Amino acid sequence: MRAVSKSAMLRCATGVAAVAFLAGCEGPFDYDLRGEVGGFSTADAARGVTANRPTPDARGVITYPNYQVAVARRGDTVSDVAARIGLPAGELARFNGLQPADQLRDGEVIALPRTVSAASTVDIATIAGTAIDEAPADGSVRTSTLEPAQPAAAPAPKPPVASGPEPVRHKVKRGETAYTIARLYDVPVDALAEWNGLGSDFTVREDQFLLIPIKNQPAPQQAAVPATNVTQPGQGSPTPTPPSATQPLPDEQIAAAVPAPDVTAEAPTSQSNSALGLPVTGTIIRTYDKGKNEGIDIAGSPGSAVKAAEAGTVAAITADADQVPIIVIKHNSDLLTVYANVDKASVKKGDRVRRGQQIASLRGGDNAYVHFEVRKGFESVDPEPYLK
Repeated sequence: MRAVSKSAMLRCATGVAAVAFLAGCEGPFDYDLRGEVGGFSTADAARGVTANRPTPDARGVITYPNYQVAVARRGDTVSDVAARIGLPAGELARFNGLQPADQLRDGEVIALPRTVSAASTVDIATIAGTAIDEAPADGSVRTSTLEPAQPAAAPAPKPPVASGPEPVRHKVKRGETAYTIARLYDVPVDALAEWNGLGSDFTVREDQFLLIPIKNQPAPQQAAVPATNVTQPGQGSPTPTPPSATQPLPDEQIAAAVPAPDVTAEAPTSQSNSALGLPVTGTIIRTYDKGKNEGIDIAGSPGSAVKAAEAGTVAAITADADQVPIIVIKHNSDLLTVYANVDKASVKKGDRVRRGQQIASLRGGDNAYVHFEVRKGFESVDPEPYLK
């Protein structure tokens, strides 16, 4: 059976978000049905327990094996943090998609473009970078008096590395929210906010770096090793119980447990009498699981037609974080159908479609499946009863 990747889970989440178009929300695209719509909870999407963020050093720097971050203090600007850690304000701001004068929240995490040492030392790159950033616009020259040369000092010690595993550092893309990022990594959105000093509205910005909280994982329990059954000399080994003639052989059990996907299977003959038609001819490889999988995944041949399950109006066409199209169709009785992980959408928003009309195609390779959701309003329901 095909394994569904984590990116597929993200597409599922963004499929839900596409429904927000129907509420007529204004402003930036809201993947999480927050704001004017309200009532949508992501508690079921991120239930992992996470560890606390490591404590920064006196300058607010947290050092990991492959990168460093700085934690802002109350009232800090980007320039304040840059001065405290010894980096050019312009370089630090550009790396984080900010301006040097931008105000930061207390506890906000700022990614460092390069490593800073544990002690303050004269850094030619820092001096040059600061000079460029602060150069007068009129081209005039400013001079300053340098301190007398000091005897060479011992190399600055390396900063202590934070204990525990190194968290993933995620760079926010356009259209992403704290909620979609929390779902992507399966962590609580509250923990994501605490680790990164987000505001109470969980707002993130494009090009912002976020630390993904580390999950607390208990030590694995070692299973007790059963005592070896030792027989006396001459008595031989215990005879195993022969398999029952009524039980399938091991190979048959494996075959029954893991059936090979039949991507050429025909749609049920009763489809014309069902409430909804199958969006693609194929096999269901992942079933509905409320709170985990809000629809079903149907595998088919690459390039196969993805069809409208019922007549209706195209309410929204958007794309997930990987720019894979998502189509939402509104039907009668406040019923919505969502088609995610598709390719080559052949309809546009506002189009009237009939049942069985092609609206897109399946993708290629292991992605040759459609994620299909049925929703009553904003609440997902199991699509399978509608297909029978």
